[in-house]
Amino acid sequence: MAVIASFTPLEELDGDPFLVDTRSQYAMCARWAADKGYVVSRQLVLHRLPPDHHALWADVEAGHVDFFVTPNERVLARALASPVDFSAQCERRGVRLETAGLDEPVYSPSMKAGVHRRLSMPTAGYDGC
Repeated sequence: MAVIASFTPLEELDGDPFLVDTRSQYAMCARWAADKGYVVSRQLVLHRLPPDHHALWADVEAGHVDFFVTPNERVLARALASPVDFSAQCERRGVRLETAGLDEPVYSPSMKAGVHRRLSMPTAGYDGC
């Protein structure tokens, strides 16, 4: 399965920290997958990608991905230009699209500071996720 996360600019951290925090998005999906016995094979961090973009479907076509999971509808709406069209593409191709739907973390000021530090200062441990 592939996780779909949203790439949201750091400037939006105060307004919606979960959309900025791709690690928490991934963790939510990984927890959902583990609870159901699935293995995450890909992580796609996207921002308004067209639903027919090759990057979404290459691993499906290669047989590496059986379905997609996203933390929630808000993340999907930020990640893809048209979640409705993406859902239709999934249905046409016979690929499941799941929503983890777990509770988002409640961000304290120190958690927001950690996300900010990780994303703004690569020497503080940012690893691209």
